[in-house]
Amino acid sequence: MRDYNFFVYLMASSWNGTLYCGVTNDLLRRVAEHREGAAEGFTCRYGVSRLVWFEQHSDINEALLREKRIKKWNREWKVSLIEAGNRDWKDLAVDLGLEPLPGVIPAKAGIQLGHGAAVQKYRSPPSRG
Repeated sequence: MRDYNFFVYLMASSWNGTLYCGVTNDLLRRVAEHREGAAEGFTCRYGVSRLVWFEQHSDINEALLREKRIKKWNREWKVSLIEAGNRDWKDLAVDLGLEPLPGVIPAKAGIQLGHGAAVQKYRSPPSRG
């Protein structure tokens, strides 16, 4: 039996910038497509090219359900999800083997906020699932 890998992911235009949620079976290929503007649309129009969060699933139906749920979340919940594992909104694609984006200023350069300061007044996102 073949193992399948599906990824739900969040991309951002910059630290605390425009967010995009998607699902794919090839995360590196899909991130490269977003970066290159290969698909015209939202991510190309708003310069969304930084992978800031992802989650792996073995079942496509689970991955699609998770993506749909996250898309319905308010922005604060999405920010909490990102910052729980990537406080500085670092481009995680670099850790996965892609080249750093040219001319990108490091995440949150010079901006100091207390951990979760922007989202502490909001309730937590719904539990996973």
